[in-house]
Amino acid sequence: MTIIATTDFSDIAQNAVQYAAALANTIKAKLVLFNAFTPPIHAANAHLSADTFQKLLDSNKERLNELAIEFKNKYQLEIETESNYSFIEEHLTALIEKYQADIIVFGMAEKSIEQELMGNTTTSAIKNIDIPIISVPLQAKFNGLAKMVFACDTRDDIPEHAKTLVRSITNPLNTEIEVFSVDTTVENIKKQPKEERNLTDETFTYFYKNVQSTEVLDAIRKEIKDVNADILVMMPKKYGFWGSMVHTSKTRIMASGLHIPLFSIPASL
Repeated sequence: MTIIATTDFSDIAQNAVQYAAALANTIKAKLVLFNAFTPPIHAANAHLSADTFQKLLDSNKERLNELAIEFKNKYQLEIETESNYSFIEEHLTALIEKYQADIIVFGMAEKSIEQELMGNTTTSAIKNIDIPIISVPLQAKFNGLAKMVFACDTRDDIPEHAKTLVRSITNPLNTEIEVFSVDTTVENIKKQPKEERNLTDETFTYFYKNVQSTEVLDAIRKEIKDVNADILVMMPKKYGFWGSMVHTSKTRIMASGLHIPLFSIPASL
Protein backbone atom coordinates (compact mmCIF):
# COMPACT_ATOMS: atom_id res chain seq x y z
CA MET A 1 0.00 0.00 0.00
CA THR A 2 1.15 3.55 -0.75
CA ILE A 3 0.03 6.70 1.05
CA ILE A 4 0.57 10.22 -0.30
CA ALA A 5 0.66 12.87 2.45
CA THR A 6 0.39 16.50 1.38
CA THR A 7 1.91 19.43 3.24
CA ASP A 8 2.31 23.18 2.85
CA PHE A 9 4.23 23.20 6.17
CA SER A 10 1.33 24.82 8.04
CA ASP A 11 0.48 23.45 11.50
CA ILE A 12 -2.60 21.64 10.15
CA ALA A 13 -0.66 20.05 7.29
CA GLN A 14 2.31 19.06 9.44
CA ASN A 15 -0.01 17.36 11.91
CA ALA A 16 -1.58 15.45 9.01
CA VAL A 17 1.75 14.15 7.69
CA GLN A 18 2.69 13.07 11.22
CA TYR A 19 -0.59 11.13 11.32
CA ALA A 20 0.12 9.63 7.88
CA ALA A 21 3.62 8.55 8.90
CA ALA A 22 2.38 6.83 12.06
CA LEU A 23 -0.39 5.09 10.11
CA ALA A 24 2.04 4.01 7.38
CA ASN A 25 4.35 2.56 10.01
CA THR A 26 1.50 0.55 11.56
CA ILE A 27 0.11 -0.92 8.34
CA LYS A 28 3.52 -1.25 6.64
CA ALA A 29 2.77 1.19 3.84
CA LYS A 30 5.05 3.28 1.67
CA LEU A 31 4.82 7.03 2.29
CA VAL A 32 5.16 9.80 -0.31
CA LEU A 33 5.51 13.34 1.07
CA PHE A 34 4.19 15.92 -1.38
CA ASN A 35 4.44 19.70 -1.38
CA ALA A 36 2.86 21.83 -4.09
CA PHE A 37 5.10 24.87 -3.82
CA THR A 38 3.37 28.24 -3.85
CA PRO A 39 5.47 31.37 -3.28
CA PRO A 40 4.32 33.83 -0.59
CA ILE A 41 1.92 36.49 -1.88
CA HIS A 42 4.36 39.31 -1.25
CA ALA A 43 7.06 37.39 -3.13
CA ALA A 44 4.78 36.71 -6.09
CA ASN A 45 3.83 40.39 -6.29
CA ALA A 46 7.50 41.39 -6.30
CA HIS A 47 8.09 39.78 -9.73
CA LEU A 48 11.04 37.71 -8.55
CA SER A 49 13.84 36.73 -10.87
CA ALA A 50 14.09 33.14 -12.05
CA ASP A 51 17.20 32.65 -9.88
CA THR A 52 15.49 33.92 -6.73
CA PHE A 53 12.40 31.82 -7.44
CA GLN A 54 14.56 28.71 -7.89
CA LYS A 55 16.19 29.35 -4.53
CA LEU A 56 12.77 29.47 -2.87
CA LEU A 57 11.80 26.21 -4.57
CA ASP A 58 15.07 24.54 -3.56
CA SER A 59 14.58 25.67 0.03
CA ASN A 60 11.14 24.08 0.03
CA LYS A 61 12.52 20.81 -1.32
CA GLU A 62 15.24 20.77 1.33
CA ARG A 63 12.65 21.28 4.06
CA LEU A 64 10.61 18.37 2.67
CA ASN A 65 13.69 16.13 2.55
CA GLU A 66 14.48 16.97 6.19
CA LEU A 67 10.96 15.89 7.12
CA ALA A 68 11.46 12.62 5.22
CA ILE A 69 14.71 11.92 7.10
CA GLU A 70 12.94 12.58 10.40
CA PHE A 71 10.21 10.06 9.57
CA LYS A 72 12.68 7.48 8.27
CA ASN A 73 14.58 7.60 11.54
CA LYS A 74 11.47 7.58 13.71
CA TYR A 75 9.30 5.04 11.88
CA GLN A 76 11.72 3.09 9.63
CA LEU A 77 9.56 3.87 6.61
CA GLU A 78 10.10 3.66 2.88
CA ILE A 79 9.65 7.33 1.93
CA GLU A 80 9.72 9.34 -1.30
CA THR A 81 9.45 13.12 -1.61
CA GLU A 82 7.85 15.22 -4.34
CA SER A 83 7.89 19.01 -4.53
CA ASN A 84 6.59 20.93 -7.50
CA TYR A 85 5.38 24.39 -8.47
CA SER A 86 1.85 23.52 -9.55
CA PHE A 87 -1.79 23.44 -8.59
CA ILE A 88 -2.09 20.66 -6.04
CA GLU A 89 -4.89 18.68 -7.72
CA GLU A 90 -3.15 18.70 -11.12
CA HIS A 91 0.09 17.29 -9.77
CA LEU A 92 -1.63 14.88 -7.40
CA THR A 93 -3.29 13.15 -10.34
CA ALA A 94 0.13 12.48 -11.86
CA LEU A 95 1.56 11.29 -8.52
CA ILE A 96 -1.34 8.90 -7.96
CA GLU A 97 -0.52 7.24 -11.28
CA LYS A 98 3.26 7.35 -10.75
CA TYR A 99 3.16 5.65 -7.33
CA GLN A 100 -0.08 3.70 -7.78
CA ALA A 101 -1.22 5.38 -4.57
CA ASP A 102 -4.02 3.91 -2.48
CA ILE A 103 -4.74 6.80 -0.08
CA ILE A 104 -4.08 10.55 0.13
CA VAL A 105 -3.80 12.33 3.49
CA PHE A 106 -4.70 16.02 3.87
CA GLY A 107 -5.00 18.35 6.81
CA MET A 108 -8.59 19.26 7.72
CA ALA A 109 -9.48 22.94 8.10
CA GLU A 110 -11.48 24.18 11.05
CA LYS A 111 -15.23 24.59 10.72
CA SER A 112 -16.58 27.83 9.29
CA ILE A 113 -19.53 29.00 7.21
CA GLU A 114 -17.17 29.70 4.32
CA GLN A 115 -15.77 26.17 4.48
CA GLU A 116 -19.24 24.63 4.38
CA LEU A 117 -20.40 26.74 1.43
CA MET A 118 -17.23 27.03 -0.67
CA GLY A 119 -15.04 24.16 0.50
CA ASN A 120 -11.22 24.15 0.51
CA THR A 121 -8.32 22.19 -0.96
CA THR A 122 -9.26 19.07 1.00
CA THR A 123 -12.97 19.13 0.20
CA SER A 124 -12.20 19.95 -3.44
CA ALA A 125 -9.97 16.88 -3.63
CA ILE A 126 -12.72 14.72 -2.09
CA LYS A 127 -15.05 15.94 -4.83
CA ASN A 128 -12.68 15.80 -7.80
CA ILE A 129 -10.09 13.07 -7.19
CA ASP A 130 -11.26 9.45 -7.36
CA ILE A 131 -9.07 8.05 -4.60
CA PRO A 132 -9.68 7.44 -0.88
CA ILE A 133 -8.74 10.48 1.20
CA ILE A 134 -8.07 10.80 4.93
CA SER A 135 -8.65 14.34 6.22
CA VAL A 136 -6.93 14.97 9.56
CA PRO A 137 -7.91 17.85 11.89
CA LEU A 138 -5.24 19.69 13.87
CA GLN A 139 -6.16 18.11 17.21
CA ALA A 140 -6.19 14.50 15.93
CA LYS A 141 -3.21 12.27 16.75
CA PHE A 142 -2.66 8.70 15.62
CA ASN A 143 -2.97 6.38 18.61
CA GLY A 144 -4.23 3.36 16.75
CA LEU A 145 -7.80 2.92 15.50
CA ALA A 146 -9.76 1.19 18.24
CA LYS A 147 -13.16 2.30 16.93
CA MET A 148 -14.28 3.13 13.39
CA VAL A 149 -17.71 4.50 12.48
CA PHE A 150 -18.68 3.78 8.85
CA ALA A 151 -21.63 6.04 8.01
CA CYS A 152 -23.70 4.96 5.01
CA ASP A 153 -27.30 4.56 3.86
CA THR A 154 -27.42 0.82 4.60
CA ARG A 155 -24.80 -1.87 5.11
CA ASP A 156 -25.69 -3.28 1.69
CA ASP A 157 -24.49 -0.01 0.12
CA ILE A 158 -20.85 -0.72 1.01
CA PRO A 159 -19.08 -1.86 -2.20
CA GLU A 160 -16.44 -4.57 -2.18
CA HIS A 161 -13.55 -2.19 -2.90
CA ALA A 162 -14.43 -0.20 0.22
CA LYS A 163 -14.60 -3.34 2.36
CA THR A 164 -11.24 -4.52 1.07
CA LEU A 165 -9.58 -1.15 1.75
CA VAL A 166 -11.04 -0.92 5.25
CA ARG A 167 -9.89 -4.44 6.02
CA SER A 168 -6.32 -3.72 4.87
CA ILE A 169 -6.13 -0.87 7.38
CA THR A 170 -8.15 -2.20 10.30
CA ASN A 171 -7.00 -5.81 10.45
CA PRO A 172 -3.47 -4.96 11.72
CA LEU A 173 -5.05 -2.63 14.29
CA ASN A 174 -7.85 -4.91 15.56
CA THR A 175 -10.30 -2.09 14.91
CA GLU A 176 -13.94 -2.44 15.98
CA ILE A 177 -16.09 -1.34 13.03
CA GLU A 178 -19.57 0.10 13.42
CA VAL A 179 -21.65 0.52 10.27
CA PHE A 180 -23.95 3.41 11.14
CA SER A 181 -27.09 4.06 9.12
CA VAL A 182 -29.50 6.96 9.56
CA ASP A 183 -33.06 6.54 8.34
CA THR A 184 -34.62 9.87 7.38
CA THR A 185 -37.86 8.54 5.89
CA VAL A 186 -40.74 9.87 7.98
CA GLU A 187 -42.80 6.69 7.70
CA ASN A 188 -39.88 4.54 8.81
CA ILE A 189 -39.04 6.89 11.67
CA LYS A 190 -42.58 6.52 12.95
CA LYS A 191 -42.91 2.75 12.52
CA GLN A 192 -39.50 1.14 13.00
CA PRO A 193 -37.43 0.77 16.18
CA LYS A 194 -33.71 1.30 15.90
CA GLU A 195 -31.74 -1.75 14.81
CA GLU A 196 -28.52 -2.98 16.37
CA ARG A 197 -26.81 -6.27 15.55
CA ASN A 198 -23.49 -7.96 14.99
CA LEU A 199 -22.80 -9.11 11.45
CA THR A 200 -20.07 -11.05 9.71
CA ASP A 201 -19.23 -11.29 6.03
CA GLU A 202 -16.16 -12.67 4.29
CA THR A 203 -14.42 -9.31 4.57
CA PHE A 204 -14.80 -8.29 8.20
CA THR A 205 -16.92 -8.55 11.30
CA TYR A 206 -18.71 -5.37 12.26
CA PHE A 207 -21.47 -3.95 14.39
CA TYR A 208 -24.46 -2.53 12.53
CA LYS A 209 -26.62 0.21 14.02
CA ASN A 210 -29.59 1.90 12.40
CA VAL A 211 -31.17 4.98 13.97
CA GLN A 212 -34.05 7.20 12.94
CA SER A 213 -33.44 10.92 12.63
CA THR A 214 -34.36 13.81 10.36
CA GLU A 215 -30.93 15.39 11.00
CA VAL A 216 -28.36 13.06 9.42
CA LEU A 217 -25.20 15.01 10.25
CA ASP A 218 -26.26 15.66 13.84
CA ALA A 219 -26.95 11.94 14.28
CA ILE A 220 -23.50 11.04 12.92
CA ARG A 221 -21.75 13.58 15.14
CA LYS A 222 -23.66 12.30 18.18
CA GLU A 223 -22.69 8.70 17.40
CA ILE A 224 -19.01 9.65 17.05
CA LYS A 225 -19.15 11.21 20.50
CA ASP A 226 -21.18 8.40 22.09
CA VAL A 227 -18.83 5.61 21.00
CA ASN A 228 -15.62 7.67 21.22
CA ALA A 229 -14.74 6.90 17.60
CA ASP A 230 -11.19 7.32 16.29
CA ILE A 231 -12.13 7.78 12.63
CA LEU A 232 -15.25 8.34 10.52
CA VAL A 233 -15.71 6.70 7.12
CA MET A 234 -18.07 8.10 4.48
CA MET A 235 -18.63 7.48 0.77
CA PRO A 236 -19.38 10.68 -1.20
CA LYS A 237 -21.72 10.28 -4.14
CA LYS A 238 -21.27 12.01 -7.49
CA TYR A 239 -24.02 14.22 -8.85
CA GLY A 240 -24.45 15.68 -12.32
CA PHE A 241 -24.47 19.42 -12.92
CA TRP A 242 -28.11 20.01 -12.00
CA GLY A 243 -27.91 17.57 -9.12
CA SER A 244 -24.93 19.40 -7.69
CA MET A 245 -26.98 22.60 -7.64
CA VAL A 246 -29.53 21.11 -5.24
CA HIS A 247 -27.44 18.67 -3.22
CA THR A 248 -25.09 19.77 -0.46
CA SER A 249 -22.36 17.21 0.10
CA LYS A 250 -22.63 15.75 3.60
CA THR A 251 -19.07 14.47 3.24
CA ARG A 252 -17.78 17.95 2.41
CA ILE A 253 -19.54 19.46 5.41
CA MET A 254 -18.27 16.71 7.71
CA ALA A 255 -14.75 17.33 6.37
CA SER A 256 -14.82 20.74 8.00
CA GLY A 257 -15.03 20.80 11.74
CA LEU A 258 -14.63 17.18 12.84
CA HIS A 259 -12.33 16.46 15.79
CA ILE A 260 -11.40 13.04 14.38
CA PRO A 261 -10.11 12.12 10.89
CA LEU A 262 -12.59 11.63 8.06
CA PHE A 263 -11.85 8.72 5.70
CA SER A 264 -13.61 9.47 2.40
CA ILE A 265 -13.88 6.47 0.05
CA PRO A 266 -15.33 7.02 -3.44
CA ALA A 267 -18.47 4.99 -4.03
CA SER A 268 -16.89 3.70 -7.25
CA LEU A 269 -13.24 3.37 -8.27
